[in-house]
Amino acid sequence: MLGAALKALSQMSSPAFRAVLLKSVALALVLIVVLALGLYRLLAWLAADGAAWAEAALGPGVHGPLNIVLWVLTIAAGLGVVLGSIFLMPAVTTLVASFFVDEIAAEVERTYYPDEPVGQPVPAARAALEGVKTAGLSVLVYLVALPFLLFAGLGVVIFLIATAFLLGREYFELAAMRFHPPAEAKALRKQHGSTVFGAGFLIALFVSIPIVNLATPLFGTALMVHMHKSLSRRTTRPLIPRD
Repeated sequence: MLGAALKALSQMSSPAFRAVLLKSVALALVLIVVLALGLYRLLAWLAADGAAWAEAALGPGVHGPLNIVLWVLTIAAGLGVVLGSIFLMPAVTTLVASFFVDEIAAEVERTYYPDEPVGQPVPAARAALEGVKTAGLSVLVYLVALPFLLFAGLGVVIFLIATAFLLGREYFELAAMRFHPPAEAKALRKQHGSTVFGAGFLIALFVSIPIVNLATPLFGTALMVHMHKSLSRRTTRPLIPRD
């Protein structure tokens, strides 16, 4: 796993990767601004109009607890853009990766596996669907962990573990689907769940580094291409057991 990570990092400065990096960074910056501002508006609405609606629907007895929730949401709205630019990066990178997975994976395969069969491009609609699903789950994780982030370090742990699982799953399956149907790619990931999670943890650490995390689509995809190659060789039983 560490060898695969080092290979992925060493290729980051190659001319082919630099060209993809410029495109992925531009798209990531646009997406992070849109998501962060959208989150800010949502939290601001919950802290204002949503409060009156909740009290009218639930009765005056919820006034005290509601004030606490509103206090949290007000702080969250104020920090929405700042925190969003950091903690929404997993969602952003999965969306970006879905657009560039084949370009990045093909370059890794050409460089490190020239004598092996070349993967087939993942259909654009399928890649986009996987990216949107994982991005949505990442935003949900952020919203769940947000109160814990404000009050205790537990939120960081929750966020990191969930991010490792989500990113590990997303990047590995996108790399595997170049060689397997979606069902087989998912089965291969489940067979090697702990290893894929460990590689996902490396991606989660990478995405937690400000500025550097803009290159996460390149690092995550390259890492999981290497992991897929390694795990495919170690897989001896059928990916989908026969009845």
